[in-house]
Amino acid sequence: MKAIRRFTVRPVLPEPLRPLSDLARNLRWSWHAGTRELFESVDPERWAASGRDPVRLLGSVPPVRLAELAGDRAFLDRLDAVVADLDAYMTGDRWYQTQTADRLPAAIAYFSPEFGITAALPQYSGGLGILAGDHLKAASDLGVPLIGVGLLYRHGYFRQSLSRDGWQQEHYPVLDPHELPLVQLEEPDGTPAHVPLVLPGGRLLHARIWLAQVGRIPLLLLDSDVEENDLGERQVTDRLYGGGSEHRLLQEMLLGIGGVRAVRTYCRLTGHPEPEVFHTNEGHAGFLGLERIAELRAKGLDFDSALEAVRAGTVFTTHTPVPAGIDRFDRELVARHFGPGAELPHMEVDRILRLGMETYPGGEPNLFNMAVMGLRLAQRANGVSLLHGQVSREMFAGLWPGFDPEEVPITSVTNGVHAPTWVAPEVFRLGARQIGAQRAEEALSVGDSDRWDSVADIPDQDIWDLRRNLRELLVMEVRERLRASWRQRGAGTAELGWIDGVLDPDVLTIGFARRVPSYKRLTLMLRDKDRLMDLLLHPERPVQIVVAGKAHPADDGGKRLIQELVRFADDPRVRHRIVFLPDYGMAMAQKLYPGCDIWLNNPLRPLEACGTSGMKAALNGCLNLSVLDGWWDEWFQPDFGWAIPTADGAGTDPDRRDAIESAALYDLLEQRITPRFYERGESGLPDRWIEMVRRTLSLLGPKVLAGRMVREYVERLYAPAAYAHRAMDADSARELAEWKARVRSAWHGVTVDHVETSAAPPTAELGSTLALRVRVNLGALGPDDVEVQAVAGRVDEEDRITDGTPVPLKPAGAPDQEGRWVYEGPLALDRTGPFGYTVRILPTHRLLASGAELGLVAVPSEDVTEGAGLLMR
Repeated sequence: MKAIRRFTVRPVLPEPLRPLSDLARNLRWSWHAGTRELFESVDPERWAASGRDPVRLLGSVPPVRLAELAGDRAFLDRLDAVVADLDAYMTGDRWYQTQTADRLPAAIAYFSPEFGITAALPQYSGGLGILAGDHLKAASDLGVPLIGVGLLYRHGYFRQSLSRDGWQQEHYPVLDPHELPLVQLEEPDGTPAHVPLVLPGGRLLHARIWLAQVGRIPLLLLDSDVEENDLGERQVTDRLYGGGSEHRLLQEMLLGIGGVRAVRTYCRLTGHPEPEVFHTNEGHAGFLGLERIAELRAKGLDFDSALEAVRAGTVFTTHTPVPAGIDRFDRELVARHFGPGAELPHMEVDRILRLGMETYPGGEPNLFNMAVMGLRLAQRANGVSLLHGQVSREMFAGLWPGFDPEEVPITSVTNGVHAPTWVAPEVFRLGARQIGAQRAEEALSVGDSDRWDSVADIPDQDIWDLRRNLRELLVMEVRERLRASWRQRGAGTAELGWIDGVLDPDVLTIGFARRVPSYKRLTLMLRDKDRLMDLLLHPERPVQIVVAGKAHPADDGGKRLIQELVRFADDPRVRHRIVFLPDYGMAMAQKLYPGCDIWLNNPLRPLEACGTSGMKAALNGCLNLSVLDGWWDEWFQPDFGWAIPTADGAGTDPDRRDAIESAALYDLLEQRITPRFYERGESGLPDRWIEMVRRTLSLLGPKVLAGRMVREYVERLYAPAAYAHRAMDADSARELAEWKARVRSAWHGVTVDHVETSAAPPTAELGSTLALRVRVNLGALGPDDVEVQAVAGRVDEEDRITDGTPVPLKPAGAPDQEGRWVYEGPLALDRTGPFGYTVRILPTHRLLASGAELGLVAVPSEDVTEGAGLLMR
């Protein structure tokens, strides 16, 4: 029989054990070993059965056991110590508190559609959510005053299983917030705090606010499954990345607009400082800028001035180099959800639409692009690796016409991973034995390279013993999961005896686990099945492969890739050497990364924005084997692993490209990787392999930390955004908005009329100087509105400047009778080889973050370009 109502009965803890409840609801336990060990000691069997979830554990422990622990002095002493440790962590000064306070934001609001904190709070689908969770954890460790904002999905993302013939099956468990490590945000009278959203026709969408405490960081999760809503509105937060366009639009309105309202409510109720900086993690949360504009309009600012004030304090991070990965909505759908009778009724719908319309060459004029809106609403933007920053500048260059992609104002902050979450306990213990537990903890969170250097002193035998132990733990985990998977596929116990021989702890182990869109090429390894089979079954140097990954429920192409791999792995000839594990998630990943010797990544370059799974593997001494894409393109060294050659010159034929790159992958495995793993030195150990593990840990380890990433965000983006926010008071916002309007309307009259230089031969000498003299027409603008620049550098065969350096020129006197100005300045010839220059005019204002911000530039027409290149000697 099915229950007509579901509710949760909470355990009543004896008074001495009450602190356990507080420990369970601060998610720091998910990365603090001492807290997890305390919970495990409550009841080891129930701890394992609970999925290592303290909230579920406490709900299952019998009263007799609780009473026993309440009288156990040794346990209570351990409990007191863990509670004291958490209190010191929550209240003590950390890295952020040691910085110059007046240049840092009082608080930052960090919006993301998903957060991967722990398997006990399944609110993530893949890399974006895991990255967001690591961002919050690292911010907590560093003391950064972040407020996380997301949605609470009652079904989370789907759970994956396989049919008998290997087809992906999706299941959506119901999540009860009362059974999760959450508390409900309440008003002073004890009623639940709500935020409303107005829907077309005047209907209201209500959402309550749940609080997940992530160490020092509050994470606010909005939940539409409340009694005040009709059935349709209750389902807005049902599934992560589910439903059609309108469903996704409502989710993103709730995340952005409702999220800002939730932040305001939280700060009002708790006294937390109001955010000075708003960080939009991907375009899904872009509507937060509209709500902040509406707030300022309610205080008397016009739309343009409010837009400038909002932009000053906003940071936007793009995470995808794939246009299909960006949410785009029909123009009419967006228009219907804003304006009279709907949300933000006092905002002009046309102004809202203009923020997201693809009004640039190659864009779709009837589509509303969430990433485009995110960029237009933020004064600072970044990609998530150096290569991804470059790809993003090219991808969005249409928003800044007239500028070369390298000058598009999108920088990059390379992602990192939260080491205390992803480093296996066995790896940590080895490091702690070398330098002490406290220094090891600090190395994982702070990234002090001196502490990582101590890996050089760890004996080879200890490193090799560690690697084998981790491999053996993975073998046990794989067999357990594989047996459960086959039972779900309908196999009986008598059919599964072969699973006891799956994988071997002494065989080179390769891991491949990620989402399964086509560009990640799950099945590239199957390109030549005979060659792969030879690798798997080699009599002296075999390999074994563990694969996991989920395809989006609507992606039948991705499901077919999974089925192809599963069918290969089901072959009795190789099933002991290659496995597919369904339901990839954080719990599996924490076993998989440490247990692999090689982490394989073979996306189509340059479609991997960053790819942090290889970072997590590296922190555990796993070597990377990857296409030079994402972070690997930036930090690859032969000491850390191998680069798969790419067929960039093979044209656009994907079949030919896959053939070339798969052959290169097989070559590396056959000729370089397996020989190195299996060769033995004089000590009987694989000396060269161990040295690569050692150098991966000591040199790559400090680079891939989320602590390094968050410090970069603070120093390069949050602090400048906070400064700009403070400078952008109402008067300054009006000034900047009026100036931009005046410059835009007058820009057609800005021209470069004549360029001349002091005489220079076709071949000039390094270190000499040219005197530049440029005559410009500024129309209705003046010298205070513009900067006239010479841009000089090496030129290619088509006379394009490839590494230009701008040099400001200065006005020489007053304008002539026709209103034209003369600008002058020296041009140093500081590089050898083909050299060239041009001149240009840019708008300039003290409140701009970049000269490209307006997308306006004036350059000489061909008839006034003096423009001969110079050959520098």
